[in-house]
Amino acid sequence: MTATPPIISTAQPAALEYPFTAPQTDGSLVEVAPGVLWARIGMPMALSHINVWLLRGDDGWTIVDTGLSTDETRALWEHIITERLDGAPVRALVCTHFHYDHAGLASWITERFGVPLYMSLGEFLMMRMLGSQNGSVPQPEEREFYARSGMPQERVERVFAALQHDPFVPPRQAQFRRLRGGDVLTIGPRRWRVVIGEGHSPEHVCLYSAEDRLLIGGDQLLPRITSNVMVTAFEPEGNPLALWFESLDRLEACAEDTLVLPSHQSVFRGVHARLGQLREHHQQQFEQLRHLVAERGRCSAFDAMLGLYPRLRGPEQDLLALGETVAHLSWLRHRGVLEHRLEADGIIRYNVVQSAIDEEMHW
Repeated sequence: MTATPPIISTAQPAALEYPFTAPQTDGSLVEVAPGVLWARIGMPMALSHINVWLLRGDDGWTIVDTGLSTDETRALWEHIITERLDGAPVRALVCTHFHYDHAGLASWITERFGVPLYMSLGEFLMMRMLGSQNGSVPQPEEREFYARSGMPQERVERVFAALQHDPFVPPRQAQFRRLRGGDVLTIGPRRWRVVIGEGHSPEHVCLYSAEDRLLIGGDQLLPRITSNVMVTAFEPEGNPLALWFESLDRLEACAEDTLVLPSHQSVFRGVHARLGQLREHHQQQFEQLRHLVAERGRCSAFDAMLGLYPRLRGPEQDLLALGETVAHLSWLRHRGVLEHRLEADGIIRYNVVQSAIDEEMHW
């Protein structure tokens, strides 16, 4: 499973402005700026859609993100490209990151229309690695990660079964053109600067047009939900929330009146207000976890997960919620608030460092 749907945020989006009505998932297009078109593609999952973008260049269109690898999505793209783009060809594809709602049709689009794929190196390699593992037997380090979290074995097996039978893993992509932070893509009259985000995925590409106050934010900046930031078996000692907060700091450079084009939900203004809401959301999670661990004395990641997310439904939500919980525990551990130890039963348990029990924390 390579898609990571965001987890609902407690932050309130009252300070945001939504200047456009979203298009239907039938190939309708909304022009949000001259030469910038918004399409919405449906998905058969809880996160019911993805927003994709079409940028008009001098000699054709650049597509940003693709939707899932399904027959329905391919048919929708055929309709959009042949019927809705004034006969101009597709010239390039940009994928913000490797999750398959964003890059699921990368191979098909690049082959069908003979165009290059632009991604960051980290996202391309992650897409290649996970695609090659589809249907494979769980590796020992994956089993160890879940065992050490304290998740019951039968619940772990349901997670692995979901991973092995994921219907949306895309075909293997052979080539790409690398995007790095600070690179500039000139598409028609606009210069789009690459801003790299981390935490939700390794090297998430955002595109910012400073002159026109436009930000294609992908999953780094969503208006009402917060992107999943998780620790996985690939990097069990990672601290992805530290990278996430650094990414939010980079997005602070965007002008306050920037029009944000997110991958889910609606186009909005209020970038600085939203960045503040996202920080506040995670601060609430940190404080809740600190108190939860202090009350229990010692706490496994699974126990903490149930405290943060008591109404999980199914193995996909278990996967995301455990990874998100471990990410918050890891951040607190790196800040010296928590410590952890592998105990005799093979489970890692956390406790609050004595000096942090009653201390007022300033995150």
